[in-house]
Amino acid sequence: MKVAVIGCTHAGTAAIVNTAQLYPDAEITVYERNDNISFLSCGIALYVGGVIKDPQGLFYSSPEKLAELGVTTKMRHEVTAVDTANKTLKARDLNTGREFTDTYDKLIMTTGSWPIVPKLEGMDLDGILLSKNYSHSNTIIEKAQQVKHITVVGAGYIGVELVEAFQMNGKQVLLIDAEDRILSKYLDGEFTAPIQHSLEDHGIKLALGEKVSSFAGENGKVTKVITDKGEYETELVILCIGFRPNTELLKGQVDMLPNGAIIVNDYMQSSVPDVYAAGDSCAIHYNPTGKNAYIPLATNAVRMGTLVARNLVANTIPYMGTQGTSGIKIYEDNIAGTGLTLDAAKAEGIDAESVMITDNYRPEFMPTYEEVQLKVVYERESRRILGAQIMSKMDLTQSINTISVCIQNKMTVDQLAFIDFFFQPHYNKPWNFLNTAGLAALPKPAAVKEPVNV
Repeated sequence: MKVAVIGCTHAGTAAIVNTAQLYPDAEITVYERNDNISFLSCGIALYVGGVIKDPQGLFYSSPEKLAELGVTTKMRHEVTAVDTANKTLKARDLNTGREFTDTYDKLIMTTGSWPIVPKLEGMDLDGILLSKNYSHSNTIIEKAQQVKHITVVGAGYIGVELVEAFQMNGKQVLLIDAEDRILSKYLDGEFTAPIQHSLEDHGIKLALGEKVSSFAGENGKVTKVITDKGEYETELVILCIGFRPNTELLKGQVDMLPNGAIIVNDYMQSSVPDVYAAGDSCAIHYNPTGKNAYIPLATNAVRMGTLVARNLVANTIPYMGTQGTSGIKIYEDNIAGTGLTLDAAKAEGIDAESVMITDNYRPEFMPTYEEVQLKVVYERESRRILGAQIMSKMDLTQSINTISVCIQNKMTVDQLAFIDFFFQPHYNKPWNFLNTAGLAALPKPAAVKEPVNV
Protein backbone atom coordinates (compact mmCIF):
# COMPACT_ATOMS: atom_id res chain seq x y z
CA MET A 1 0.00 0.00 0.00
CA LYS A 2 1.46 3.30 -1.12
CA VAL A 3 0.39 6.21 1.08
CA ALA A 4 1.00 9.88 0.27
CA VAL A 5 0.56 12.48 3.01
CA ILE A 6 0.44 16.18 2.15
CA GLY A 7 1.24 18.38 5.15
CA CYS A 8 2.72 17.44 8.51
CA THR A 9 1.49 19.38 11.52
CA HIS A 10 -0.97 18.08 14.14
CA ALA A 11 -3.25 15.94 11.97
CA GLY A 12 -0.49 14.89 9.59
CA THR A 13 1.86 13.74 12.32
CA ALA A 14 -0.90 11.75 14.04
CA ALA A 15 -1.92 10.12 10.76
CA ILE A 16 1.65 9.29 9.76
CA VAL A 17 2.78 7.81 13.07
CA ASN A 18 -0.33 5.68 13.46
CA THR A 19 -0.29 4.54 9.83
CA ALA A 20 3.35 3.46 10.16
CA GLN A 21 2.62 1.56 13.36
CA LEU A 22 -0.56 -0.12 12.11
CA TYR A 23 0.68 -1.03 8.63
CA PRO A 24 4.42 -1.73 8.82
CA ASP A 25 4.52 -2.80 5.16
CA ALA A 26 3.01 0.46 3.91
CA GLU A 27 5.19 2.77 1.81
CA ILE A 28 4.57 6.21 3.33
CA THR A 29 5.81 9.41 1.72
CA VAL A 30 5.25 12.79 3.36
CA TYR A 31 5.34 16.08 1.46
CA GLU A 32 5.98 19.17 3.59
CA ARG A 33 6.74 22.56 2.08
CA ASN A 34 8.16 24.03 5.30
CA ASP A 35 11.56 23.26 6.84
CA ASN A 36 10.03 21.81 10.03
CA ILE A 37 7.15 19.57 11.05
CA SER A 38 4.75 19.16 13.98
CA PHE A 39 5.00 22.74 15.33
CA LEU A 40 2.51 23.47 18.12
CA SER A 41 1.28 26.86 16.93
CA CYS A 42 -0.95 27.19 19.99
CA GLY A 43 2.26 27.82 21.94
CA ILE A 44 3.30 30.88 19.92
CA ALA A 45 2.11 33.40 22.51
CA LEU A 46 3.98 31.54 25.28
CA TYR A 47 7.11 31.56 23.12
CA VAL A 48 6.71 35.23 22.20
CA GLY A 49 6.06 36.11 25.85
CA GLY A 50 9.19 34.31 27.01
CA VAL A 51 7.35 31.70 29.09
CA ILE A 52 8.80 29.01 26.85
CA LYS A 53 12.55 29.52 26.60
CA ASP A 54 13.40 26.59 24.33
CA PRO A 55 11.15 26.48 21.24
CA GLN A 56 12.27 22.93 20.47
CA GLY A 57 9.74 21.82 23.07
CA LEU A 58 7.02 23.01 20.69
CA PHE A 59 7.96 20.30 18.19
CA TYR A 60 6.78 16.79 18.99
CA SER A 61 8.24 14.99 15.98
CA SER A 62 10.92 15.33 13.30
CA PRO A 63 11.89 13.81 9.95
CA GLU A 64 14.45 11.71 11.86
CA LYS A 65 11.79 10.29 14.18
CA LEU A 66 9.53 9.51 11.23
CA ALA A 67 12.46 7.85 9.42
CA GLU A 68 12.81 5.48 12.37
CA LEU A 69 9.28 4.33 11.54
CA GLY A 70 10.21 3.77 7.91
CA VAL A 71 8.59 6.98 6.66
CA THR A 72 10.11 9.02 3.82
CA THR A 73 9.74 12.73 4.57
CA LYS A 74 10.33 15.15 1.71
CA MET A 75 10.97 18.48 3.42
CA ARG A 76 10.71 21.74 1.46
CA HIS A 77 8.64 19.92 -1.16
CA GLU A 78 5.45 21.57 -2.35
CA VAL A 79 2.69 19.53 -3.99
CA THR A 80 1.47 21.61 -6.93
CA ALA A 81 -1.31 19.40 -8.28
CA VAL A 82 -3.36 16.32 -7.38
CA ASP A 83 -5.28 14.15 -9.84
CA THR A 84 -7.65 12.05 -7.74
CA ALA A 85 -9.06 10.23 -10.78
CA ASN A 86 -5.63 8.81 -11.70
CA LYS A 87 -4.20 8.82 -8.17
CA THR A 88 -1.21 10.97 -9.02
CA LEU A 89 0.37 14.12 -7.63
CA LYS A 90 2.92 16.61 -8.89
CA ALA A 91 5.53 18.04 -6.55
CA ARG A 92 8.34 20.58 -6.64
CA ASP A 93 11.55 20.50 -4.64
CA LEU A 94 11.73 24.08 -3.35
CA ASN A 95 15.49 23.81 -2.84
CA THR A 96 16.39 22.70 -6.37
CA GLY A 97 13.28 23.56 -8.38
CA ARG A 98 13.05 19.97 -9.67
CA GLU A 99 9.50 18.87 -10.49
CA PHE A 100 8.28 15.29 -10.58
CA THR A 101 5.17 13.10 -10.47
CA ASP A 102 4.32 10.49 -7.86
CA THR A 103 1.51 7.97 -7.46
CA TYR A 104 -0.46 6.77 -4.46
CA ASP A 105 -2.99 4.17 -3.36
CA LYS A 106 -4.20 6.26 -0.44
CA LEU A 107 -3.97 10.04 -0.14
CA ILE A 108 -4.10 11.80 3.22
CA MET A 109 -4.78 15.55 3.06
CA THR A 110 -3.51 17.24 6.19
CA THR A 111 -2.61 20.54 4.57
CA GLY A 112 -3.90 22.56 7.49
CA SER A 113 -4.95 26.19 7.31
CA TRP A 114 -3.50 29.60 6.62
CA PRO A 115 -4.24 32.99 8.18
CA ILE A 116 -6.83 35.13 6.46
CA VAL A 117 -5.01 38.05 4.85
CA PRO A 118 -7.26 40.96 3.84
CA LYS A 119 -6.60 42.87 0.64
CA LEU A 120 -6.11 46.33 2.08
CA GLU A 121 -4.10 49.36 1.06
CA GLY A 122 -0.67 49.27 2.69
CA MET A 123 -0.59 45.52 3.23
CA ASP A 124 2.83 45.34 1.59
CA LEU A 125 4.43 47.58 4.24
CA ASP A 126 7.20 46.12 6.39
CA GLY A 127 6.05 45.37 9.93
CA ILE A 128 2.70 43.71 9.12
CA LEU A 129 3.06 40.11 10.25
CA LEU A 130 1.10 36.87 10.48
CA SER A 131 1.01 34.44 13.41
CA LYS A 132 0.78 30.79 12.40
CA ASN A 133 4.04 28.86 12.14
CA TYR A 134 7.52 28.69 13.65
CA SER A 135 8.97 31.14 11.17
CA HIS A 136 6.24 33.65 12.02
CA SER A 137 6.92 33.33 15.74
CA ASN A 138 10.63 34.01 15.30
CA THR A 139 9.90 37.04 13.12
CA ILE A 140 7.43 38.40 15.68
CA ILE A 141 9.99 38.03 18.49
CA GLU A 142 12.73 39.69 16.43
CA LYS A 143 10.58 42.63 15.29
CA ALA A 144 8.93 43.13 18.69
CA GLN A 145 12.29 43.64 20.37
CA GLN A 146 12.88 46.70 18.21
CA VAL A 147 9.59 48.54 18.87
CA LYS A 148 7.42 49.92 21.67
CA HIS A 149 3.97 50.21 20.05
CA ILE A 150 2.33 47.02 18.79
CA THR A 151 -1.14 46.55 17.28
CA VAL A 152 -2.91 43.20 17.11
CA VAL A 153 -5.83 42.87 14.70
CA GLY A 154 -8.29 40.16 15.70
CA ALA A 155 -9.55 39.42 19.22
CA GLY A 156 -9.81 35.65 19.07
CA TYR A 157 -7.73 33.33 21.23
CA ILE A 158 -4.43 34.03 19.44
CA GLY A 159 -4.93 37.78 19.37
CA VAL A 160 -5.83 38.01 23.05
CA GLU A 161 -2.94 35.78 24.10
CA LEU A 162 -0.51 37.87 22.05
CA VAL A 163 -1.58 41.23 23.50
CA GLU A 164 -1.15 39.79 26.98
CA ALA A 165 2.33 38.51 26.07
CA PHE A 166 3.36 41.86 24.55
CA GLN A 167 2.04 43.82 27.54
CA MET A 168 3.91 41.59 29.97
CA ASN A 169 7.06 42.34 27.96
CA GLY A 170 6.56 46.06 28.52
CA LYS A 171 5.04 47.00 25.17
CA GLN A 172 2.25 49.50 24.54
CA VAL A 173 -0.47 47.40 22.97
CA LEU A 174 -3.62 48.04 20.96
CA LEU A 175 -6.18 45.31 20.17
CA ILE A 176 -8.58 45.93 17.28
CA ASP A 177 -11.59 43.83 16.32
CA ALA A 178 -14.62 44.39 14.11
CA GLU A 179 -16.89 42.78 16.73
CA ASP A 180 -18.04 44.86 19.69
CA ARG A 181 -16.44 42.47 22.19
CA ILE A 182 -13.46 40.13 22.34
CA LEU A 183 -13.64 36.32 22.04
CA SER A 184 -17.19 36.66 20.74
CA LYS A 185 -17.07 33.27 18.99
CA TYR A 186 -16.23 31.47 22.22
CA LEU A 187 -17.91 33.30 25.09
CA ASP A 188 -21.08 35.22 25.89
CA GLY A 189 -21.02 38.79 27.18
CA GLU A 190 -21.07 37.86 30.89
CA PHE A 191 -17.57 36.45 30.43
CA THR A 192 -16.05 38.78 27.85
CA ALA A 193 -16.90 41.95 29.79
CA PRO A 194 -14.70 41.16 32.83
CA ILE A 195 -11.92 39.89 30.56
CA GLN A 196 -11.98 43.19 28.66
CA HIS A 197 -11.79 45.09 31.95
CA SER A 198 -8.81 42.96 32.95
CA LEU A 199 -6.99 43.76 29.70
CA GLU A 200 -7.69 47.47 30.10
CA ASP A 201 -6.61 47.40 33.76
CA HIS A 202 -3.24 46.09 32.51
CA GLY A 203 -2.90 49.02 30.12
CA ILE A 204 -4.02 47.34 26.91
CA LYS A 205 -6.06 49.63 24.69
CA LEU A 206 -9.14 48.16 23.01
CA ALA A 207 -10.63 49.38 19.75
CA LEU A 208 -13.71 47.16 19.41
CA GLY A 209 -16.45 47.47 16.83
CA GLU A 210 -13.86 48.89 14.41
CA LYS A 211 -12.94 47.45 11.04
CA VAL A 212 -9.42 48.01 9.67
CA SER A 213 -9.63 49.74 6.30
CA SER A 214 -5.96 50.38 5.46
CA PHE A 215 -2.41 50.84 6.69
CA ALA A 216 -0.09 53.80 6.25
CA GLY A 217 3.66 53.99 6.52
CA GLU A 218 6.91 55.88 6.07
CA ASN A 219 10.03 54.63 4.32
CA GLY A 220 8.31 51.35 3.58
CA LYS A 221 7.49 50.61 7.23
CA VAL A 222 4.03 50.60 8.80
CA THR A 223 3.35 53.57 11.08
CA LYS A 224 -0.43 53.75 11.26
CA VAL A 225 -3.51 51.53 11.33
CA ILE A 226 -6.62 53.14 9.86
CA THR A 227 -10.09 51.85 10.77
CA ASP A 228 -13.60 52.98 9.87
CA LYS A 229 -13.66 54.92 13.13
CA GLY A 230 -10.15 56.21 13.73
CA GLU A 231 -6.40 56.16 13.15
CA TYR A 232 -3.78 54.65 15.44
CA GLU A 233 -0.03 55.12 15.50
CA THR A 234 1.91 51.85 15.59
CA GLU A 235 5.29 50.32 14.83
CA LEU A 236 4.26 46.71 14.33
CA VAL A 237 1.02 44.96 13.33
CA ILE A 238 0.14 41.30 13.92
CA LEU A 239 -2.83 40.00 11.92
CA CYS A 240 -4.93 37.40 13.77
CA ILE A 241 -8.17 37.67 11.82
CA GLY A 242 -8.81 33.96 11.44
CA PHE A 243 -7.93 30.98 9.28
CA ARG A 244 -9.10 29.32 6.10
CA PRO A 245 -8.36 25.75 4.97
CA ASN A 246 -5.50 25.01 2.55
CA THR A 247 -7.44 22.89 0.07
CA GLU A 248 -6.88 24.42 -3.37
CA LEU A 249 -5.26 21.18 -4.53
CA LEU A 250 -8.59 19.37 -4.32
CA LYS A 251 -10.91 22.17 -5.37
CA GLY A 252 -13.55 20.80 -7.73
CA GLN A 253 -12.54 17.21 -6.99
CA VAL A 254 -14.09 16.57 -3.56
CA ASP A 255 -17.06 17.96 -1.67
CA MET A 256 -16.28 21.04 0.40
CA LEU A 257 -17.92 23.66 2.57
CA PRO A 258 -18.20 27.15 0.98
CA ASN A 259 -14.93 28.16 2.69
CA GLY A 260 -13.06 25.22 1.13
CA ALA A 261 -13.06 22.85 4.11
CA ILE A 262 -13.15 19.24 2.91
CA ILE A 263 -16.28 17.36 3.96
CA VAL A 264 -15.52 13.90 5.36
CA ASN A 265 -17.74 11.06 6.53
CA ASP A 266 -17.58 9.25 9.87
CA TYR A 267 -14.42 7.44 8.74
CA MET A 268 -12.49 10.53 7.59
CA GLN A 269 -13.13 9.72 3.93
CA SER A 270 -13.79 12.50 1.43
CA SER A 271 -16.35 12.13 -1.35
CA VAL A 272 -13.61 10.54 -3.49
CA PRO A 273 -12.55 6.97 -2.65
CA ASP A 274 -9.09 6.62 -1.07
CA VAL A 275 -8.79 10.36 -0.36
CA TYR A 276 -8.84 11.09 3.36
CA ALA A 277 -8.63 14.40 5.22
CA ALA A 278 -8.07 15.52 8.79
CA GLY A 279 -7.35 18.64 10.82
CA ASP A 280 -7.65 22.24 9.72
CA SER A 281 -8.07 21.27 6.07
CA CYS A 282 -11.48 19.73 6.65
CA ALA A 283 -14.85 20.23 8.26
CA ILE A 284 -15.85 18.61 11.53
CA HIS A 285 -19.20 17.16 12.57
CA TYR A 286 -20.40 19.64 15.19
CA ASN A 287 -22.51 17.74 17.70
CA PRO A 288 -24.41 20.71 19.22
CA THR A 289 -26.02 21.45 15.84
CA GLY A 290 -25.59 18.13 14.03
CA LYS A 291 -24.07 20.01 11.08
CA ASN A 292 -20.68 20.21 9.39
CA ALA A 293 -18.65 23.16 10.64
CA TYR A 294 -15.16 24.60 10.41
CA ILE A 295 -13.49 24.68 13.85
CA PRO A 296 -9.69 24.51 13.50
CA LEU A 297 -8.33 23.18 16.79
CA ALA A 298 -5.29 21.02 17.53
CA THR A 299 -7.46 18.63 19.55
CA ASN A 300 -9.74 18.02 16.57
CA ALA A 301 -6.70 17.53 14.35
CA VAL A 302 -4.93 14.85 16.39
CA ARG A 303 -8.14 12.86 16.88
CA MET A 304 -9.01 13.00 13.20
CA GLY A 305 -5.48 12.16 12.10
CA THR A 306 -5.46 9.12 14.34
CA LEU A 307 -8.83 8.01 12.95
CA VAL A 308 -7.57 8.35 9.36
CA ALA A 309 -4.94 5.73 10.09
CA ARG A 310 -7.41 3.47 11.88
CA ASN A 311 -9.82 3.58 8.92
CA LEU A 312 -7.32 3.62 6.06
CA VAL A 313 -7.84 0.00 5.06
CA ALA A 314 -11.30 -0.72 6.48
CA ASN A 315 -13.98 1.25 8.34
CA THR A 316 -13.24 0.37 11.94
CA ILE A 317 -13.74 3.33 14.32
CA PRO A 318 -16.25 6.08 13.48
CA TYR A 319 -15.63 9.73 14.28
CA MET A 320 -17.73 10.86 17.26
CA GLY A 321 -17.84 14.49 16.22
CA THR A 322 -16.75 17.39 18.36
CA GLN A 323 -18.05 20.12 20.63
CA GLY A 324 -15.24 22.56 19.82
CA THR A 325 -14.04 22.48 23.42
CA SER A 326 -11.31 25.02 24.18
CA GLY A 327 -9.72 26.99 26.99
CA ILE A 328 -7.54 30.01 27.64
CA LYS A 329 -5.75 31.65 30.58
CA ILE A 330 -5.75 35.44 30.61
CA TYR A 331 -3.75 36.91 33.46
CA GLU A 332 -5.32 35.33 36.57
CA ASP A 333 -8.51 34.11 34.93
CA ASN A 334 -8.92 30.49 33.84
CA ILE A 335 -11.56 30.27 31.12
CA ALA A 336 -13.00 27.43 29.06
CA GLY A 337 -15.98 26.74 26.85
CA THR A 338 -17.62 23.97 24.90
CA GLY A 339 -20.40 23.82 22.35
CA LEU A 340 -22.66 26.74 21.55
CA THR A 341 -22.80 30.06 23.35
CA LEU A 342 -26.31 31.44 23.83
CA ASP A 343 -25.65 34.01 21.09
CA ALA A 344 -24.44 31.30 18.71
CA ALA A 345 -27.42 29.05 19.47
CA LYS A 346 -29.85 31.85 18.68
CA ALA A 347 -27.92 32.67 15.48
CA GLU A 348 -28.45 29.01 14.49
CA GLY A 349 -32.18 29.48 14.93
CA ILE A 350 -32.28 27.24 17.99
CA ASP A 351 -34.84 28.05 20.67
CA ALA A 352 -32.34 28.06 23.51
CA GLU A 353 -32.09 29.39 27.02
CA SER A 354 -29.38 29.37 29.64
CA VAL A 355 -28.68 29.21 33.33
CA MET A 356 -25.89 31.22 34.96
CA ILE A 357 -24.57 30.58 38.45
CA THR A 358 -21.94 32.24 40.60
CA ASP A 359 -20.77 30.13 43.52
CA ASN A 360 -17.70 29.30 45.56
CA TYR A 361 -16.16 26.14 44.22
CA ARG A 362 -15.56 24.64 47.68
CA PRO A 363 -17.03 25.16 51.19
CA GLU A 364 -16.67 28.54 52.83
CA PHE A 365 -15.37 26.89 56.03
CA MET A 366 -12.14 26.12 54.16
CA PRO A 367 -9.22 28.56 54.71
CA THR A 368 -9.52 29.80 51.13
CA TYR A 369 -12.03 29.44 48.33
CA GLU A 370 -12.55 31.06 44.96
CA GLU A 371 -15.61 32.15 43.08
CA VAL A 372 -16.60 30.31 39.91
CA GLN A 373 -18.91 31.52 37.16
CA LEU A 374 -20.64 28.86 35.07
CA LYS A 375 -23.16 29.25 32.27
CA VAL A 376 -24.95 26.30 30.69
CA VAL A 377 -26.87 26.69 27.42
CA TYR A 378 -29.65 24.25 26.56
CA GLU A 379 -32.49 23.73 24.09
CA ARG A 380 -35.74 24.95 25.60
CA GLU A 381 -38.08 22.14 24.57
CA SER A 382 -35.82 19.07 24.68
CA ARG A 383 -33.69 20.41 27.56
CA ARG A 384 -30.64 19.02 25.69
CA ILE A 385 -27.36 20.70 26.72
CA LEU A 386 -25.86 22.73 23.87
CA GLY A 387 -22.86 24.41 25.48
CA ALA A 388 -21.22 25.82 28.57
CA GLN A 389 -18.67 28.41 29.69
CA ILE A 390 -16.68 28.70 32.90
CA MET A 391 -14.36 31.26 34.49
CA SER A 392 -12.53 31.34 37.82
CA LYS A 393 -9.26 32.41 39.41
CA MET A 394 -8.98 28.74 40.38
CA ASP A 395 -8.27 26.34 37.54
CA LEU A 396 -11.60 24.57 37.18
CA THR A 397 -11.46 24.33 33.42
CA GLN A 398 -11.49 20.52 33.39
CA SER A 399 -15.15 20.73 34.34
CA ILE A 400 -15.87 21.89 30.81
CA ASN A 401 -14.58 18.54 29.56
CA THR A 402 -17.35 16.96 31.63
CA ILE A 403 -19.95 19.16 29.93
CA SER A 404 -18.42 18.25 26.58
CA VAL A 405 -19.12 14.57 27.32
CA CYS A 406 -22.68 15.50 28.32
CA ILE A 407 -23.21 17.21 24.96
CA GLN A 408 -21.59 14.29 23.15
CA ASN A 409 -24.12 11.95 24.76
CA LYS A 410 -27.12 14.26 24.28
CA MET A 411 -27.75 14.66 27.99
CA THR A 412 -30.21 17.17 29.37
CA VAL A 413 -29.63 20.02 31.79
CA ASP A 414 -32.01 18.25 34.20
CA GLN A 415 -29.76 15.19 34.21
CA LEU A 416 -26.78 17.45 34.91
CA ALA A 417 -28.41 18.32 38.24
CA PHE A 418 -28.12 14.77 39.50
CA ILE A 419 -24.92 13.38 37.97
CA ASP A 420 -22.78 11.60 40.56
CA PHE A 421 -19.74 13.69 41.48
CA PHE A 422 -17.53 13.01 44.50
CA PHE A 423 -17.40 15.42 47.44
CA GLN A 424 -14.27 16.35 49.36
CA PRO A 425 -13.95 19.79 51.00
CA HIS A 426 -10.53 20.39 49.48
CA TYR A 427 -12.04 20.25 46.00
CA ASN A 428 -15.77 20.99 45.94
CA LYS A 429 -19.08 21.12 47.75
CA PRO A 430 -21.64 18.34 48.34
CA TRP A 431 -23.43 19.81 45.35
CA ASN A 432 -20.75 20.24 42.70
CA PHE A 433 -21.19 23.55 40.88
CA LEU A 434 -22.12 21.58 37.75
CA ASN A 435 -24.97 20.03 39.74
CA THR A 436 -25.88 23.47 41.04
CA ALA A 437 -26.28 24.82 37.51
CA GLY A 438 -28.52 21.89 36.63
CA LEU A 439 -30.59 22.39 39.77
CA ALA A 440 -30.99 26.08 38.98
CA ALA A 441 -32.35 25.20 35.54
CA LEU A 442 -34.93 22.68 36.78
CA PRO A 443 -38.50 23.70 35.93
CA LYS A 444 -40.88 24.18 38.81
CA PRO A 445 -43.18 21.19 39.26
CA ALA A 446 -46.77 21.67 38.29
CA ALA A 447 -49.04 22.62 41.16
CA VAL A 448 -50.85 19.66 42.67
CA LYS A 449 -54.57 20.26 43.21
CA GLU A 450 -55.97 19.10 46.52
CA PRO A 451 -59.04 16.85 46.26
CA VAL A 452 -62.30 18.60 47.02
CA ASN A 453 -64.43 16.99 49.73
CA VAL A 454 -68.17 17.13 49.18
